Amino acid sequence: MSVNTYLSTLSSNLVLSSIENESIKKSINTLSKYLNWYFDSDDLHEHFRFGSSTRGTILPRSADSGSDVDYMVVFKNPNGYKPQTLLKYLKEFMEKYYSRSEIYRDSPTMVLELNHIKFELVPAVKDDWGNLSIPAPATDFLEWTSTDPGGFNSKLTTANVHNNYQLKPLIRLMKYWNTNKLKGYYSSYLLEEWLVNRYSFFTKSSLKDYVYDSIEGLYYNFNDSQTFKDRLDYAKKVVSNCKSYELTAYPGLAETEIKKLFPEL
Repeated sequence: MSVNTYLSTLSSNLVLSSIENESIKKSINTLSKYLNWYFDSDDLHEHFRFGSSTRGTILPRSADSGSDVDYMVVFKNPNGYKPQTLLKYLKEFMEKYYSRSEIYRDSPTMVLELNHIKFELVPAVKDDWGNLSIPAPATDFLEWTSTDPGGFNSKLTTANVHNNYQLKPLIRLMKYWNTNKLKGYYSSYLLEEWLVNRYSFFTKSSLKDYVYDSIEGLYYNFNDSQTFKDRLDYAKKVVSNCKSYELTAYPGLAETEIKKLFPEL
């Protein structure tokens, strides 16, 4: 088997199964129902799923035990409550309907861990023009930061078509490597964004070439940990070895080598 065939097969296996998709769908329907019961029409504008689970780039839990579904709850907030208050409201909501589940804050979200999936509920507010804002990171001086939860989806869709539908498989593979070999060093969203920006104009001929180029295009900073530097250097060395084996007509050795970064599920 060639490296490209192996990676293509693995990327297909990193797609959520129909069973897992159906389970998530049921959980979202239940969550939506509970939100409508707990909050009245004066409390919320809307609530909806967003993020990687809507883009087809979420990993199954067999590949990423921390895989989660992002869910935005848009408060009307006429009294101008701060993010901490809205997070508290979400916590109280979870405790009422999910008292046996693990619930904790992971700023700027409230996390709900069920047996089969993890939800990250994000409080949001909407201005008079329909613009959304979510709690700002703790490092920011502002309390709220603007967001466009659907904007990146459109950009990814366009880039995926431009790249002959190889971009989503690439993203799943790179997230798998990041989670399992880099211990989640990169933010999942920022990694997706980097890949979309990198291939918005320039395309590659195969999924293998995208993977090679992506790893070769990553660099570390001076203040990164030595552990991360070693792991990234190792990945680059594996890519170099794969290329050498392919040039000398040893596809089997190249496949064995790439599995060091992307093991079978």
